[in-house]
Amino acid sequence: MSSLPKRIMKLSAESPEGALLSAGTLLHMGSRAAIDQALSRLARKGELLRVCHGLYVRPVQTRFGPRPPSVDKVIASLSALWGETIVPCGGVAANALGLTTQVPVRSVYLTSGPGRRLILGKLTVELRHAPRWQLAAPHRPAGEVLRALSWLGPDEVEAGLDVIGRKLAAEDLQELAASRAVMPAWMAEPVSEMVANGWRLRKDVQRWDAA
Repeated sequence: MSSLPKRIMKLSAESPEGALLSAGTLLHMGSRAAIDQALSRLARKGELLRVCHGLYVRPVQTRFGPRPPSVDKVIASLSALWGETIVPCGGVAANALGLTTQVPVRSVYLTSGPGRRLILGKLTVELRHAPRWQLAAPHRPAGEVLRALSWLGPDEVEAGLDVIGRKLAAEDLQELAASRAVMPAWMAEPVSEMVANGWRLRKDVQRWDAA
């Protein structure tokens, strides 16, 4: 292995799991052509994984052999690099909240940027462009609820709210209520009805309870 690939791998080993490598961030090590060639060679050898055009990550070494880095950590790195909001899709949120037992077969995330496909070893991750309202309250419970309700759709939103309202902390439901301005009418109306028709804060347990 030449000096440049060694230095690239040393830098990668010193970086956290899911950190991205690209030619543009390695220009202090050599010419663009030499860095592109070194990254491609490392990817062919399996020492780096090519996530998408021009972006690479280091596999994680375990006692069972190398594995791709955590999808969530790679997504967080991409979100910071691209300046985009990227969150798990509504199906994942609905499953986490107990609104469905279905587990999404495909790994799908919603993004404020263009749609893309990422490759992490044998796993394909799909980034789907989503409207602004579906990306509200990223990485917070209120946002998960909003995306879960979006996945359920108009016919099941009220039943979903009935289940969720008995589980979430009051502050999270308050944040959900505050997001009504960006929701479509079919979601904003039942959320408003829930607020107006007797959901009150039980201060002893910090949950919302039907009055």
